[in-house]
Amino acid sequence: MILIIDFGSQYNQLIARRVRENHVYCRIEPPDISIDTIKTLNPEGIILSGGPASIYSKGAPRVDRGIFDLGIPVLGICYGLHYMIDSLGGDVIGSQKREYGFAELLIRKQKSLFAGVSKKTQCWMSHGDSIGKLPSGFAATASTANTAIAAAEDIKRKFYALQFHPEVVHTKEGKKMLANFLFNICRCKKTWSMKSFINHAADEIRRQVGSEKVILGLSGGVDSSVAAALLNKAIGKQLTCVFVDNGVLRANEAGRVIEMFKKHLQINLRFVRSGKKFLKRLKGVTDPEKKRKIIGRTFIEVFDKEARKIKDVKFLAQGTLYPDLIESRSAFGGPSAVIKSHHNVGGLPKKMNLKLVEPLKHLFKDEVRLLGKELGLADDVVWRQPFPGPGLAVRIIGEVTPRRLAVLRQADTILLEEIRAENLYYKLWQSFAVLLPIKSVGIMGDRRTYENILAIRAVTSDDAMTADWAQLPHDILARISNRIINEVRGVNRVVYDISSKPPSTIEWE
Repeated sequence: MILIIDFGSQYNQLIARRVRENHVYCRIEPPDISIDTIKTLNPEGIILSGGPASIYSKGAPRVDRGIFDLGIPVLGICYGLHYMIDSLGGDVIGSQKREYGFAELLIRKQKSLFAGVSKKTQCWMSHGDSIGKLPSGFAATASTANTAIAAAEDIKRKFYALQFHPEVVHTKEGKKMLANFLFNICRCKKTWSMKSFINHAADEIRRQVGSEKVILGLSGGVDSSVAAALLNKAIGKQLTCVFVDNGVLRANEAGRVIEMFKKHLQINLRFVRSGKKFLKRLKGVTDPEKKRKIIGRTFIEVFDKEARKIKDVKFLAQGTLYPDLIESRSAFGGPSAVIKSHHNVGGLPKKMNLKLVEPLKHLFKDEVRLLGKELGLADDVVWRQPFPGPGLAVRIIGEVTPRRLAVLRQADTILLEEIRAENLYYKLWQSFAVLLPIKSVGIMGDRRTYENILAIRAVTSDDAMTADWAQLPHDILARISNRIINEVRGVNRVVYDISSKPPSTIEWE
Protein backbone atom coordinates (compact mmCIF):
# COMPACT_ATOMS: atom_id res chain seq x y z
CA MET A 1 0.00 0.00 0.00
CA ILE A 2 0.87 3.67 -0.32
CA LEU A 3 0.19 6.08 2.54
CA ILE A 4 -0.96 9.60 1.54
CA ILE A 5 -0.62 12.34 4.14
CA ASP A 6 -3.33 14.96 3.65
CA PHE A 7 -2.07 18.50 4.14
CA GLY A 8 -5.35 19.96 2.90
CA SER A 9 -4.87 19.95 -0.86
CA GLN A 10 -7.94 20.17 -3.07
CA TYR A 11 -6.22 17.50 -5.16
CA ASN A 12 -5.43 14.89 -2.51
CA GLN A 13 -8.28 12.66 -3.65
CA LEU A 14 -6.87 12.78 -7.17
CA ILE A 15 -3.58 11.45 -5.82
CA ALA A 16 -5.45 8.50 -4.34
CA ARG A 17 -7.29 7.91 -7.60
CA ARG A 18 -4.07 7.92 -9.60
CA VAL A 19 -2.51 5.38 -7.26
CA ARG A 20 -5.52 3.08 -7.42
CA GLU A 21 -5.72 3.37 -11.20
CA ASN A 22 -2.40 1.55 -11.11
CA HIS A 23 -4.01 -1.26 -9.05
CA VAL A 24 -2.10 -0.25 -5.92
CA TYR A 25 -4.02 0.27 -2.68
CA CYS A 26 -3.59 3.53 -0.79
CA ARG A 27 -4.89 5.23 2.32
CA ILE A 28 -5.28 8.94 3.09
CA GLU A 29 -4.49 9.86 6.68
CA PRO A 30 -4.20 13.16 8.61
CA PRO A 31 -0.86 14.76 9.47
CA ASP A 32 -1.35 13.88 13.15
CA ILE A 33 -1.11 10.15 12.43
CA SER A 34 1.43 8.62 14.83
CA ILE A 35 4.67 7.11 13.65
CA ASP A 36 3.67 3.86 15.38
CA THR A 37 0.45 3.72 13.33
CA ILE A 38 2.45 4.31 10.16
CA LYS A 39 4.76 1.44 11.07
CA THR A 40 1.72 -0.78 11.66
CA LEU A 41 0.31 0.12 8.23
CA ASN A 42 3.72 -0.81 6.78
CA PRO A 43 3.43 1.19 3.52
CA GLU A 44 5.74 0.66 0.57
CA GLY A 45 5.92 4.42 0.18
CA ILE A 46 4.54 7.73 1.46
CA ILE A 47 3.16 10.64 -0.56
CA LEU A 48 2.93 14.06 1.11
CA SER A 49 0.08 16.02 -0.50
CA GLY A 50 -0.09 19.69 -1.32
CA GLY A 51 -1.97 22.21 0.78
CA PRO A 52 -2.90 25.88 1.09
CA ALA A 53 -0.60 26.71 4.05
CA SER A 54 2.90 28.18 3.98
CA ILE A 55 5.46 26.02 5.78
CA TYR A 56 6.73 29.00 7.78
CA SER A 57 3.27 30.21 8.87
CA LYS A 58 1.93 29.65 12.38
CA GLY A 59 -0.06 26.43 12.64
CA ALA A 60 1.21 24.98 9.35
CA PRO A 61 0.38 21.24 9.32
CA ARG A 62 3.23 18.83 9.98
CA VAL A 63 3.55 15.08 10.14
CA ASP A 64 6.02 13.29 12.42
CA ARG A 65 9.41 13.79 10.78
CA GLY A 66 10.18 10.21 11.79
CA ILE A 67 8.75 9.24 8.40
CA PHE A 68 12.12 10.15 6.94
CA ASP A 69 13.81 7.54 9.14
CA LEU A 70 11.65 4.59 8.07
CA GLY A 71 13.85 3.69 5.11
CA ILE A 72 10.97 3.85 2.61
CA PRO A 73 10.50 6.19 -0.38
CA VAL A 74 8.77 9.52 0.23
CA LEU A 75 7.32 11.80 -2.47
CA GLY A 76 6.48 15.40 -1.56
CA ILE A 77 4.08 17.36 -3.78
CA CYS A 78 3.87 21.19 -3.53
CA TYR A 79 3.35 21.83 0.21
CA GLY A 80 4.57 18.26 0.76
CA LEU A 81 7.78 19.30 -0.99
CA HIS A 82 8.07 22.34 1.30
CA TYR A 83 7.56 20.20 4.40
CA MET A 84 10.20 17.71 3.21
CA ILE A 85 12.78 20.35 2.35
CA ASP A 86 12.20 22.30 5.59
CA SER A 87 12.31 19.16 7.78
CA LEU A 88 15.54 17.90 6.27
CA GLY A 89 17.51 21.14 6.65
CA GLY A 90 16.76 23.09 3.49
CA ASP A 91 15.10 26.50 3.09
CA VAL A 92 11.68 27.43 1.72
CA ILE A 93 11.11 31.07 0.76
CA GLY A 94 8.28 33.21 -0.56
CA SER A 95 8.55 33.45 -4.34
CA GLN A 96 8.98 36.84 -5.99
CA LYS A 97 6.78 35.54 -8.78
CA ARG A 98 3.92 33.27 -7.81
CA GLU A 99 3.17 30.55 -10.30
CA TYR A 100 -0.35 29.31 -11.04
CA GLY A 101 -1.45 27.31 -14.06
CA PHE A 102 0.41 25.75 -16.97
CA ALA A 103 4.21 25.81 -17.11
CA GLU A 104 6.84 24.16 -19.30
CA LEU A 105 8.91 21.74 -17.24
CA LEU A 106 12.56 21.28 -18.24
CA ILE A 107 13.91 17.94 -17.00
CA ARG A 108 17.65 17.60 -16.43
CA LYS A 109 17.88 13.80 -16.33
CA GLN A 110 15.25 11.43 -17.65
CA LYS A 111 15.86 8.89 -14.92
CA SER A 112 14.24 7.72 -11.69
CA LEU A 113 10.97 9.66 -11.24
CA PHE A 114 11.30 11.06 -14.78
CA ALA A 115 12.20 7.82 -16.56
CA GLY A 116 10.42 7.73 -19.91
CA VAL A 117 9.19 11.34 -19.52
CA SER A 118 9.86 13.91 -22.27
CA LYS A 119 12.73 16.32 -21.63
CA LYS A 120 10.29 19.21 -22.09
CA THR A 121 6.77 18.61 -20.84
CA GLN A 122 3.74 20.50 -19.57
CA CYS A 123 3.03 20.67 -15.83
CA TRP A 124 0.52 22.39 -13.56
CA MET A 125 1.81 24.82 -10.94
CA SER A 126 -0.03 26.27 -7.95
CA HIS A 127 2.34 27.85 -5.43
CA GLY A 128 3.54 31.05 -3.83
CA ASP A 129 6.57 29.55 -2.03
CA SER A 130 9.65 27.92 -3.53
CA ILE A 131 12.83 26.12 -2.51
CA GLY A 132 15.57 28.56 -1.49
CA LYS A 133 18.22 25.98 -0.57
CA LEU A 134 18.20 22.21 -0.92
CA PRO A 135 19.08 19.96 2.02
CA SER A 136 22.33 18.03 1.97
CA GLY A 137 22.13 15.04 -0.36
CA PHE A 138 19.48 16.58 -2.65
CA ALA A 139 19.95 17.61 -6.28
CA ALA A 140 17.64 19.65 -8.51
CA THR A 141 16.12 17.56 -11.31
CA ALA A 142 13.78 19.97 -13.14
CA SER A 143 12.94 23.65 -13.52
CA THR A 144 10.48 26.06 -15.14
CA ALA A 145 10.90 29.64 -16.34
CA ASN A 146 9.81 30.99 -12.95
CA THR A 147 10.99 28.20 -10.63
CA ALA A 148 14.65 27.22 -10.58
CA ILE A 149 13.98 24.07 -8.53
CA ALA A 150 10.72 22.59 -9.77
CA ALA A 151 11.79 19.07 -8.74
CA ALA A 152 14.52 17.59 -6.58
CA GLU A 153 15.64 14.20 -5.29
CA ASP A 154 17.88 12.43 -2.84
CA ILE A 155 18.36 9.11 -4.64
CA LYS A 156 20.32 7.48 -1.81
CA ARG A 157 17.49 7.98 0.70
CA LYS A 158 14.75 7.72 -1.97
CA PHE A 159 13.24 11.14 -1.26
CA TYR A 160 11.57 12.93 -4.18
CA ALA A 161 10.03 16.38 -4.31
CA LEU A 162 7.83 18.04 -6.94
CA GLN A 163 6.76 21.69 -6.89
CA PHE A 164 4.04 20.97 -9.45
CA HIS A 165 1.01 18.62 -9.28
CA PRO A 166 1.56 15.34 -11.17
CA GLU A 167 -1.90 14.05 -10.21
CA VAL A 168 -3.90 16.54 -12.32
CA VAL A 169 -4.62 15.98 -16.00
CA HIS A 170 -2.98 19.32 -16.82
CA THR A 171 0.41 17.73 -16.07
CA LYS A 172 0.56 15.76 -19.28
CA GLU A 173 3.01 13.07 -18.16
CA GLY A 174 2.09 13.15 -14.48
CA LYS A 175 0.61 9.64 -14.55
CA LYS A 176 3.92 8.31 -15.83
CA MET A 177 5.80 10.08 -13.01
CA LEU A 178 3.50 8.59 -10.37
CA ALA A 179 3.78 5.13 -11.96
CA ASN A 180 7.57 5.47 -11.80
CA PHE A 181 7.30 6.25 -8.09
CA LEU A 182 4.98 3.29 -7.44
CA PHE A 183 6.76 0.61 -9.43
CA ASN A 184 10.37 1.66 -10.11
CA ILE A 185 11.00 3.31 -6.76
CA CYS A 186 8.55 1.76 -4.21
CA ARG A 187 8.51 -1.64 -5.98
CA CYS A 188 4.74 -1.95 -5.51
CA LYS A 189 2.82 -4.83 -7.08
CA LYS A 190 -0.50 -4.54 -8.90
CA THR A 191 -2.61 -6.38 -6.32
CA TRP A 192 -5.41 -3.85 -5.74
CA SER A 193 -8.72 -4.98 -7.24
CA MET A 194 -12.34 -5.16 -6.18
CA LYS A 195 -11.99 -8.91 -5.69
CA SER A 196 -9.09 -8.42 -3.31
CA PHE A 197 -10.98 -5.60 -1.60
CA ILE A 198 -13.99 -7.85 -0.96
CA ASN A 199 -11.85 -10.45 0.80
CA HIS A 200 -10.00 -7.82 2.82
CA ALA A 201 -13.16 -5.86 3.71
CA ALA A 202 -15.11 -8.99 4.68
CA ASP A 203 -12.29 -10.02 7.00
CA GLU A 204 -12.24 -6.52 8.51
CA ILE A 205 -16.02 -6.57 9.05
CA ARG A 206 -15.92 -9.98 10.73
CA ARG A 207 -12.97 -8.91 12.89
CA GLN A 208 -14.77 -5.73 13.94
CA VAL A 209 -18.25 -7.08 14.68
CA GLY A 210 -17.51 -10.67 15.69
CA SER A 211 -20.78 -12.46 16.30
CA GLU A 212 -22.74 -9.29 17.14
CA LYS A 213 -25.77 -8.00 15.25
CA VAL A 214 -25.53 -5.10 12.77
CA ILE A 215 -28.21 -2.79 11.41
CA LEU A 216 -28.00 -0.66 8.29
CA GLY A 217 -30.19 2.17 7.04
CA LEU A 218 -31.00 1.12 3.50
CA SER A 219 -31.99 3.83 1.03
CA GLY A 220 -31.88 1.82 -2.18
CA GLY A 221 -29.07 3.96 -3.53
CA VAL A 222 -25.77 2.60 -4.76
CA ASP A 223 -23.82 3.21 -1.56
CA SER A 224 -26.17 1.63 0.97
CA SER A 225 -27.06 -1.18 -1.45
CA VAL A 226 -23.43 -2.16 -2.02
CA ALA A 227 -22.70 -1.83 1.71
CA ALA A 228 -25.65 -4.13 2.43
CA ALA A 229 -24.48 -6.71 -0.10
CA LEU A 230 -20.91 -6.63 1.26
CA LEU A 231 -22.09 -6.97 4.86
CA ASN A 232 -24.48 -9.75 3.87
CA LYS A 233 -21.57 -11.63 2.30
CA ALA A 234 -19.42 -11.10 5.39
CA ILE A 235 -21.90 -11.77 8.23
CA GLY A 236 -25.14 -13.01 6.64
CA LYS A 237 -28.11 -13.11 9.02
CA GLN A 238 -26.33 -10.98 11.61
CA LEU A 239 -27.36 -8.04 9.39
CA THR A 240 -30.77 -6.35 9.46
CA CYS A 241 -31.53 -3.53 7.03
CA VAL A 242 -34.03 -0.81 7.92
CA PHE A 243 -35.71 1.20 5.16
CA VAL A 244 -37.20 4.49 6.36
CA ASP A 245 -39.72 6.18 4.06
CA ASN A 246 -39.00 9.81 4.95
CA GLY A 247 -41.70 11.25 2.69
CA VAL A 248 -39.21 12.94 0.36
CA LEU A 249 -38.45 9.99 -1.91
CA ARG A 250 -38.95 9.71 -5.65
CA ALA A 251 -42.06 8.06 -7.05
CA ASN A 252 -42.30 4.29 -6.38
CA GLU A 253 -38.98 4.30 -4.51
CA ALA A 254 -40.16 2.32 -1.48
CA GLY A 255 -41.73 -0.50 -3.50
CA ARG A 256 -38.63 -0.90 -5.63
CA VAL A 257 -36.36 -1.24 -2.58
CA ILE A 258 -38.62 -3.81 -0.90
CA GLU A 259 -38.84 -5.85 -4.09
CA MET A 260 -35.10 -5.87 -4.62
CA PHE A 261 -33.71 -6.50 -1.16
CA LYS A 262 -36.38 -8.45 0.65
CA LYS A 263 -37.55 -10.65 -2.21
CA HIS A 264 -34.59 -10.82 -4.59
CA LEU A 265 -31.54 -10.66 -2.29
CA GLN A 266 -33.40 -12.13 0.71
CA ILE A 267 -31.76 -9.72 3.14
CA ASN A 268 -33.48 -9.11 6.49
CA LEU A 269 -35.44 -5.90 5.81
CA ARG A 270 -37.72 -3.77 7.98
CA PHE A 271 -39.89 -1.07 6.40
CA VAL A 272 -40.84 2.07 8.37
CA ARG A 273 -43.29 4.63 6.97
CA SER A 274 -42.56 8.01 8.63
CA GLY A 275 -43.20 10.62 5.94
CA LYS A 276 -45.69 12.64 8.02
CA LYS A 277 -43.19 13.09 10.85
CA PHE A 278 -40.44 14.33 8.52
CA LEU A 279 -42.72 16.75 6.67
CA LYS A 280 -44.13 18.14 9.91
CA ARG A 281 -40.63 19.01 11.12
CA LEU A 282 -39.69 20.51 7.77
CA LYS A 283 -42.69 22.83 7.77
CA GLY A 284 -41.63 26.46 7.41
CA VAL A 285 -37.91 25.58 7.06
CA THR A 286 -36.11 27.12 4.07
CA ASP A 287 -32.42 27.01 5.02
CA PRO A 288 -30.78 24.04 3.22
CA GLU A 289 -28.38 23.19 6.04
CA LYS A 290 -31.26 23.16 8.53
CA LYS A 291 -33.23 20.88 6.22
CA ARG A 292 -30.36 18.41 6.07
CA LYS A 293 -29.89 18.47 9.83
CA ILE A 294 -33.62 18.07 10.53
CA ILE A 295 -33.81 15.11 8.17
CA GLY A 296 -30.63 13.62 9.65
CA ARG A 297 -31.84 13.99 13.25
CA THR A 298 -35.32 12.69 12.46
CA PHE A 299 -33.87 9.76 10.55
CA ILE A 300 -31.71 8.84 13.54
CA GLU A 301 -34.71 9.14 15.87
CA VAL A 302 -36.90 6.89 13.70
CA PHE A 303 -34.04 4.53 13.03
CA ASP A 304 -33.14 4.33 16.72
CA LYS A 305 -36.73 3.48 17.66
CA GLU A 306 -36.76 0.67 15.11
CA ALA A 307 -33.31 -0.53 16.15
CA ARG A 308 -34.48 -0.93 19.75
CA LYS A 309 -37.01 -3.48 18.54
CA ILE A 310 -34.11 -5.71 17.47
CA LYS A 311 -32.50 -7.24 20.54
CA ASP A 312 -28.77 -7.02 21.22
CA VAL A 313 -27.75 -4.84 18.26
CA LYS A 314 -24.24 -3.49 18.76
CA PHE A 315 -23.27 -1.98 15.39
CA LEU A 316 -24.65 0.46 12.83
CA ALA A 317 -23.38 0.12 9.27
CA GLN A 318 -23.28 3.09 6.87
CA GLY A 319 -22.43 3.50 3.19
CA THR A 320 -20.11 6.44 3.80
CA LEU A 321 -17.71 7.21 0.91
CA TYR A 322 -14.57 9.33 0.55
CA PRO A 323 -16.40 12.30 -1.06
CA ASP A 324 -18.98 12.25 1.77
CA LEU A 325 -16.21 12.68 4.30
CA ILE A 326 -14.44 15.38 2.34
CA GLU A 327 -17.55 17.54 1.82
CA SER A 328 -18.81 17.19 5.38
CA ARG A 329 -15.70 18.16 7.28
CA SER A 330 -11.93 18.23 7.20
CA ALA A 331 -12.10 14.46 7.31
CA PHE A 332 -8.40 13.70 7.42
CA GLY A 333 -7.12 16.69 9.34
CA GLY A 334 -6.63 19.02 6.38
CA PRO A 335 -8.01 22.56 6.46
CA SER A 336 -10.91 21.81 4.13
CA ALA A 337 -14.02 23.94 4.57
CA VAL A 338 -17.41 22.43 5.34
CA ILE A 339 -19.49 22.52 2.15
CA LYS A 340 -22.57 20.66 3.27
CA SER A 341 -23.58 18.14 5.89
CA HIS A 342 -24.18 14.51 5.01
CA HIS A 343 -26.58 12.79 7.37
CA ASN A 344 -24.56 9.58 7.24
CA VAL A 345 -21.29 11.23 8.29
CA GLY A 346 -19.96 12.40 11.62
CA GLY A 347 -20.73 9.68 14.13
CA LEU A 348 -23.80 8.84 16.16
CA PRO A 349 -25.66 10.35 19.10
CA LYS A 350 -24.46 8.74 22.33
CA LYS A 351 -27.99 7.62 23.18
CA MET A 352 -27.94 5.15 20.28
CA ASN A 353 -25.11 3.29 22.01
CA LEU A 354 -23.98 1.72 18.72
CA LYS A 355 -20.58 1.40 17.12
CA LEU A 356 -20.04 2.39 13.47
CA VAL A 357 -19.16 0.05 10.63
CA GLU A 358 -18.22 1.92 7.42
CA PRO A 359 -16.92 -0.68 4.95
CA LEU A 360 -16.89 1.72 1.96
CA LYS A 361 -15.36 4.82 3.55
CA HIS A 362 -12.09 4.55 1.62
CA LEU A 363 -13.74 4.07 -1.79
CA PHE A 364 -14.73 6.46 -4.55
CA LYS A 365 -18.13 6.16 -6.20
CA ASP A 366 -16.86 4.45 -9.33
CA GLU A 367 -15.01 1.93 -7.17
CA VAL A 368 -18.22 1.24 -5.24
CA ARG A 369 -19.98 0.51 -8.53
CA LEU A 370 -17.24 -1.96 -9.51
CA LEU A 371 -17.56 -3.53 -6.08
CA GLY A 372 -21.31 -3.89 -6.57
CA LYS A 373 -20.76 -5.67 -9.89
CA GLU A 374 -18.24 -7.99 -8.26
CA LEU A 375 -20.81 -8.77 -5.54
CA GLY A 376 -23.39 -9.68 -8.20
CA LEU A 377 -25.81 -6.75 -7.87
CA ALA A 378 -28.01 -5.92 -10.86
CA ASP A 379 -27.02 -3.13 -13.25
CA ASP A 380 -30.02 -0.99 -12.32
CA VAL A 381 -28.66 -0.90 -8.75
CA VAL A 382 -24.95 -0.59 -9.50
CA TRP A 383 -25.29 2.09 -12.17
CA ARG A 384 -28.12 3.98 -10.51
CA GLN A 385 -27.57 7.72 -10.47
CA PRO A 386 -26.72 9.11 -7.01
CA PHE A 387 -29.68 10.30 -4.98
CA PRO A 388 -29.07 12.48 -1.90
CA GLY A 389 -29.88 11.21 1.58
CA PRO A 390 -32.23 14.15 2.25
CA GLY A 391 -34.00 13.22 -0.98
CA LEU A 392 -36.23 15.66 -2.81
CA ALA A 393 -36.08 18.04 0.17
CA VAL A 394 -32.79 19.46 -1.12
CA ARG A 395 -34.17 19.68 -4.66
CA ILE A 396 -36.98 21.94 -3.49
CA ILE A 397 -35.50 25.36 -2.91
CA GLY A 398 -37.39 26.86 0.01
CA GLU A 399 -40.09 25.22 2.07
CA VAL A 400 -40.93 21.54 1.54
CA THR A 401 -44.70 21.00 1.35
CA PRO A 402 -46.83 18.06 0.14
CA ARG A 403 -47.98 20.13 -2.84
CA ARG A 404 -44.45 21.16 -3.87
CA LEU A 405 -43.28 17.56 -3.44
CA ALA A 406 -46.04 16.34 -5.74
CA VAL A 407 -45.03 18.86 -8.42
CA LEU A 408 -41.36 17.91 -8.22
CA ARG A 409 -42.03 14.15 -8.15
CA GLN A 410 -44.09 14.32 -11.33
CA ALA A 411 -41.55 16.50 -13.12
CA ASP A 412 -38.68 14.30 -11.97
CA THR A 413 -40.45 11.20 -13.27
CA ILE A 414 -40.95 12.81 -16.69
CA LEU A 415 -37.32 13.90 -16.85
CA LEU A 416 -36.00 10.42 -16.07
CA GLU A 417 -38.40 8.81 -18.54
CA GLU A 418 -37.01 10.99 -21.33
CA ILE A 419 -33.39 10.51 -20.24
CA ARG A 420 -33.85 6.73 -20.23
CA ALA A 421 -35.68 6.79 -23.57
CA GLU A 422 -32.61 8.42 -25.13
CA ASN A 423 -30.25 5.87 -23.48
CA LEU A 424 -28.56 8.67 -21.56
CA TYR A 425 -29.30 7.55 -18.00
CA TYR A 426 -26.09 5.53 -17.52
CA LYS A 427 -23.99 8.05 -19.44
CA LEU A 428 -24.86 10.87 -17.05
CA TRP A 429 -23.59 11.07 -13.50
CA GLN A 430 -26.82 12.68 -12.35
CA SER A 431 -29.94 14.11 -13.97
CA PHE A 432 -32.72 15.61 -11.91
CA ALA A 433 -35.25 18.41 -11.52
CA VAL A 434 -35.14 21.28 -9.01
CA LEU A 435 -38.20 23.25 -7.95
CA LEU A 436 -37.36 26.93 -7.52
CA PRO A 437 -38.89 29.26 -4.91
CA ILE A 438 -39.95 31.85 -7.48
CA LYS A 439 -42.80 32.10 -9.96
CA SER A 440 -43.00 33.65 -13.39
CA VAL A 441 -45.67 34.98 -15.70
CA GLY A 442 -46.78 32.75 -18.55
CA ILE A 443 -49.61 32.26 -21.04
CA MET A 444 -51.46 28.97 -21.12
CA GLY A 445 -54.75 28.59 -22.99
CA ASP A 446 -54.83 32.32 -23.77
CA ARG A 447 -54.81 33.03 -20.05
CA ARG A 448 -52.17 34.65 -17.90
CA THR A 449 -50.48 32.26 -15.49
CA TYR A 450 -48.20 32.93 -12.55
CA GLU A 451 -46.63 29.60 -11.70
CA ASN A 452 -43.48 27.74 -10.67
CA ILE A 453 -40.12 27.65 -12.42
CA LEU A 454 -38.44 24.27 -12.65
CA ALA A 455 -34.70 23.80 -13.29
CA ILE A 456 -33.15 20.78 -14.96
CA ARG A 457 -29.70 19.66 -13.81
CA ALA A 458 -27.64 17.07 -15.71
CA VAL A 459 -23.92 16.52 -15.13
CA THR A 460 -21.07 14.22 -16.13
CA SER A 461 -18.45 13.15 -13.59
CA ASP A 462 -16.18 10.30 -12.52
CA ASP A 463 -16.45 10.55 -8.76
CA ALA A 464 -18.50 13.67 -7.85
CA MET A 465 -15.40 15.55 -6.71
CA THR A 466 -15.66 17.56 -9.92
CA ALA A 467 -18.46 17.66 -12.52
CA ASP A 468 -19.30 19.29 -15.85
CA TRP A 469 -22.76 20.22 -17.01
CA ALA A 470 -23.98 17.83 -19.68
CA GLN A 471 -24.48 19.33 -23.12
CA LEU A 472 -27.75 17.57 -23.84
CA PRO A 473 -29.10 17.86 -27.40
CA HIS A 474 -31.58 20.72 -27.79
CA ASP A 475 -34.35 18.48 -29.09
CA ILE A 476 -34.19 16.37 -25.92
CA LEU A 477 -34.29 19.46 -23.70
CA ALA A 478 -37.21 20.78 -25.73
CA ARG A 479 -39.14 17.54 -25.30
CA ILE A 480 -38.49 17.45 -21.55
CA SER A 481 -39.58 21.07 -21.17
CA ASN A 482 -42.68 20.57 -23.28
CA ARG A 483 -43.82 17.51 -21.36
CA ILE A 484 -43.24 19.07 -17.93
CA ILE A 485 -45.07 22.29 -18.77
CA ASN A 486 -47.97 20.42 -20.35
CA GLU A 487 -48.27 17.56 -17.86
CA VAL A 488 -47.26 19.03 -14.50
CA ARG A 489 -49.92 21.37 -13.16
CA GLY A 490 -48.26 24.36 -11.51
CA VAL A 491 -45.17 24.73 -13.76
CA ASN A 492 -45.04 27.21 -16.64
CA ARG A 493 -41.28 27.62 -17.20
CA VAL A 494 -38.31 25.21 -17.41
CA VAL A 495 -34.65 26.32 -17.32
CA TYR A 496 -31.40 24.36 -17.75
CA ASP A 497 -28.47 24.63 -15.32
CA ILE A 498 -25.16 25.14 -17.19
CA SER A 499 -22.79 25.46 -14.21
CA SER A 500 -19.99 23.04 -13.35
CA LYS A 501 -18.50 21.84 -10.06
CA PRO A 502 -16.59 23.76 -8.90
CA PRO A 503 -17.70 26.49 -8.42
CA SER A 504 -21.24 25.10 -8.12
CA THR A 505 -22.11 21.90 -6.28
CA ILE A 506 -24.03 19.18 -8.11
CA GLU A 507 -27.07 19.45 -5.84
CA TRP A 508 -28.56 22.92 -5.46
CA GLU A 509 -28.75 22.61 -1.68
